[in-house]
Amino acid sequence: MLHLAPAAMFDHYLGISRLLAGQLDFRSAIRSVAAEVAHIIPHDHLDVCVLLEGGNYHTAYETGIETAWGEIAGAPVVNSPIRSLLWGEVEFMLTDDAMTDPRFHFEGAFKRPIVEQSLRSRLHVPMKVQGTIIAALSCSSQRAGVYTMEDIERARIIADLLTPYFFALRAAEHAQRSAIVEAEARAREEGLRQGALKLTEALEQERQRIGMDLHDQTLADLTRLARRIDRLSRNGEVAPEALEPVSRSLQHCMQDLRQIIEQAKPSVLQLFGLAQAIEHHLDRSTRDAGSAIEWGLVDETHGALEQLEPTVSVALFRIAQEAINNAVRHAAPLTIMVRLEADDERLSIEISDDGTGLAKARGRIGGGIDNMKTRARLISARFMTGPGHNNRGTAVRVVLPLGPHDPASGPN
Repeated sequence: MLHLAPAAMFDHYLGISRLLAGQLDFRSAIRSVAAEVAHIIPHDHLDVCVLLEGGNYHTAYETGIETAWGEIAGAPVVNSPIRSLLWGEVEFMLTDDAMTDPRFHFEGAFKRPIVEQSLRSRLHVPMKVQGTIIAALSCSSQRAGVYTMEDIERARIIADLLTPYFFALRAAEHAQRSAIVEAEARAREEGLRQGALKLTEALEQERQRIGMDLHDQTLADLTRLARRIDRLSRNGEVAPEALEPVSRSLQHCMQDLRQIIEQAKPSVLQLFGLAQAIEHHLDRSTRDAGSAIEWGLVDETHGALEQLEPTVSVALFRIAQEAINNAVRHAAPLTIMVRLEADDERLSIEISDDGTGLAKARGRIGGGIDNMKTRARLISARFMTGPGHNNRGTAVRVVLPLGPHDPASGPN
């Protein structure tokens, strides 16, 4: 123990506080104050053992003798020679010779630096924030019997000076690490989303190619077959009543195939844009419903639809198409309304009807809703369903964020 006048001791404590200012990492902080600490507590090795988030691992920042403790980024606390202090089981640890002290030599203890560097005299005090241990301050000397209880009291004062700074550094490091993890997660999510968009675009192109192939080959073959059956019926080679069911089934197949081809290649969307494509599909779907359904479309987007990327336009059209189909097939509505709105921040599409409502039809259209949700998620849009106007029927709403750097925006 050093014998210092109170004024000199106070100056050294002030020196520690002054030297900490401006240090931006643990290692530079402990090294900056090592000389001032040595004036108060002589040492050959000085370290601060910082508990990591969760308290199960720790890492040491040291100065003076370099040891293996400072080389491990996250060592288990259970193997630390000072684990009883880090766990709060003791208020301090003081030994005249750690080389022989059994407290430092339990089974599994990472004691190699003590032996290799002959760190005999050791003292350790906790660093606490609101009663919680966040680290430990340790001083070691290669000479035996150096430290006393008075050194423990001095170490506690030094620990109190260091603790706020090390707590702030730990919080900053954790925040930085969390920000990096979040940024990496967002990058992965964005990469997956972009990949899914490219896949969706490729699938859409393949869907259109299949639609054209069906039109050019399969539908043409069915048309020729229908004509041949008609000729057989008129020529009397086969009884008309025998051919009538085949002819009727064939006509149904051709009608279904034409609908598949129409859905596979939304030519109205490509030629005239999103609003016109939705309007065209709405008109055709209500006409083919077999019952009188009034419909309307209000476009208040002020040209925002023209700025969308083709992949986004297709996704929005498919969502609107699915919502309209669900209303026509399952809700028995009298009216279907589509409203398109946009401002500087978002674009929304709402398809509402006055039919039986979503709850009664959910079992039949659940897959369609999942498809709409997936399409919306791929273009970073929000998808919502609920009661229609005046709590009648169903409303499906898609809200797409807009902005100069948004992936939904096309080139300026």
